[in-house]
Amino acid sequence: MYFIYFMLWVIFNGSFTLEIGIFGVVIAALLFAFTCKFMDYSIAQEKQNVKKVFRVIAFVFLLLKEITLANFAVIRLILTQKEEIEPKLVTFCSVLKTPTARAFLANVITLTPGTITVSLENDRYTVHCLDESMAEGIEDLEFQKQLSRLEEWKPAGDGKKPAGRKQ
Repeated sequence: MYFIYFMLWVIFNGSFTLEIGIFGVVIAALLFAFTCKFMDYSIAQEKQNVKKVFRVIAFVFLLLKEITLANFAVIRLILTQKEEIEPKLVTFCSVLKTPTARAFLANVITLTPGTITVSLENDRYTVHCLDESMAEGIEDLEFQKQLSRLEEWKPAGDGKKPAGRKQ
């Protein structure tokens, strides 16, 4: 959060000088202190967020890689002299716990060329694959493992109400 405050300061100033940098460091520190005091945020939570950012970046790179590979598979399927494409419906259950992660997985499957998530009910997915070869291994997608790691992340804190707040 501190880094975001500092970067916003630099962006809104439109240029970077020593004076802008020094003021930015001070103003970002004041905003971060305000955030920690009044918005139930902490340095421990900041560290957790940084770790999560790296996991999200790894997930995005995996998504881009899989989209590229699936594009080539669909192109190969179209350009080969195969007489008949054999579409297939695959049903599988996911190990993901949160509805958000399940929805992400459904969207990732749909984003990948050659596959479409037909339905998602609780942890049960029905996926339409353009060809039988694309259905292989869909139950054990690397996306599930990455999303499961992202689900493990919990905000830092001891569950106590922040001081100064009344309910």
